[in-house]
Amino acid sequence: MFKYLPPFAAAALTIGLAACGAHGSAAGTSGVAVMPGLPFEISYTLPDAALPKNTIGEELPSEGVGTKKDPTWGKVGGYTQTRKAQVLAFPPNTTVTIRNLSKSNPHTLDVFANAGKPPAQFPSNPNLPISAHGNGKLSVGYASGAINPGQSVKVKLVKAGTYLIGCAFHYSFGMQDVLIVKAGVKPGPDVLR
Repeated sequence: MFKYLPPFAAAALTIGLAACGAHGSAAGTSGVAVMPGLPFEISYTLPDAALPKNTIGEELPSEGVGTKKDPTWGKVGGYTQTRKAQVLAFPPNTTVTIRNLSKSNPHTLDVFANAGKPPAQFPSNPNLPISAHGNGKLSVGYASGAINPGQSVKVKLVKAGTYLIGCAFHYSFGMQDVLIVKAGVKPGPDVLR
């Protein structure tokens, strides 16, 4: 048994180093490590990598992003700036990448209303277009168009405001969120503080 300890330690170290440098999707990175001379394989899942700055990740809540009860805005889901669902926030004049994190489902990011005062009042069945609208500038009526798995689009946040967003394909599955465009804001539950 002890003759396998040094190779096993080397395998564990290799996986650990890979985890430190890995950049996976919101769902994480999985694999199998096979080391020469070892009589077994090691299955692993590396930790989730945070999204790059100025990126909105989107996927079905059930695919990994989940939903969250935001203390100010209420239940949001399917969109994130990190790994899990959160209220989104960026300063004006930021160009944002909207990235579909799903491995199998197309998604959209459609802006269908001004949010007004909290909590968010998400309508039961808003009109969310599948085709792109808005010339790459975010405002009420902007629609990203269908973003296929692993793909992304860019949008410029030119006008300050608080917007209700959703996915045309999966709104009823909980892909509903709030996007705040305002100087000095941070994403998540402290967005208004």
